[in-house]
Amino acid sequence: MQSNNPPTKSGGADRFDVHQAVTDKIVAAIEAGAGDWQMPWHRAKGASAFPINVKTGNAYRGINTVVLWCTALDRGYETPVWGTFKQWLDRGTPVRKGEKATPGVFYKDLDITERDDATGETTEKTIGMAKAFWLFNAAQVEGYAPPATPEDRPSLVDAIAHADAAISATGAVIQHDGGHMAFYRPSTDSIHLPEPSRFVDTAAHSATEGYYATKLHELIHWTGAKSRLDRDLSGRFKSDTYAMEELVAEIGAAFLCAELAIAPEVRPDHAQYVAGWLKVLKDDKRAIFTAAAMAQKASSFVMGFSAPRPTRPDVTDPGAGPTSAPPSPSDDQSGGPS
Repeated sequence: MQSNNPPTKSGGADRFDVHQAVTDKIVAAIEAGAGDWQMPWHRAKGASAFPINVKTGNAYRGINTVVLWCTALDRGYETPVWGTFKQWLDRGTPVRKGEKATPGVFYKDLDITERDDATGETTEKTIGMAKAFWLFNAAQVEGYAPPATPEDRPSLVDAIAHADAAISATGAVIQHDGGHMAFYRPSTDSIHLPEPSRFVDTAAHSATEGYYATKLHELIHWTGAKSRLDRDLSGRFKSDTYAMEELVAEIGAAFLCAELAIAPEVRPDHAQYVAGWLKVLKDDKRAIFTAAAMAQKASSFVMGFSAPRPTRPDVTDPGAGPTSAPPSPSDDQSGGPS
């Protein structure tokens, strides 16, 4: 997967191509073994990003996690605490009248007897039978006071003035909802983020790097709107459109982190995130390079709103914009957000 593209040249002199350098480092990290990606705003204790049961405190597992995450995103629930109608009633915080339940699934062991028609022999076996149950979020009940949130703790994120200025220059609507998810919502054309105090230092990044990389990831999604770059990936990637858009957003975030000098090197979690989505696109070996071309166009679009990028020691002409030309429609840039 390693690219052999030479450095971009202009006027007879080599000029550092930040986009190609970042792409090459991500590819190299993937080939070396990227590891597992984790959300950068998971706290070790309290305010779990996973949905939990109000009575037991245990996290939901498997398909229930996905269903509850999706419901919380769709309805704007900020507290990841769920319970059955009876569980909420028993604790004195009843579900409000008219609230809509979310289905969950549990598996119950069922003993059955199978008979072989040819021999007449019978065999006893246990199978798992799926049964539905119904859940309500803390936002749907009366009188529930959530536990202390990360907003009560000091933030580990340091403001980066030039990055804030570049992001602000785009005019994108960015809201810190106090929730546990980061996403771009096309219906309102707005970016939603956890509070900065949720972000933590990890082996892959500092809290500051994690926060800004997450914000820039969602900003790349924002660029794909029809009124901006009109990024529609469905023609080539069909059912893998969402995976491809995520690749574009994460590589674009890596480009912007480099453009804005947020991190000195490509962070391991960029590669981990990209590697996870490349598994979905395993039949398309060129997917990462197609995504990189689209990501370059998106990052250049973002940087185009503000003054020249900050000086970097590895850029010959720091006042110049990105050194590679944006991809043309023939470079698979056909347009729309996930």
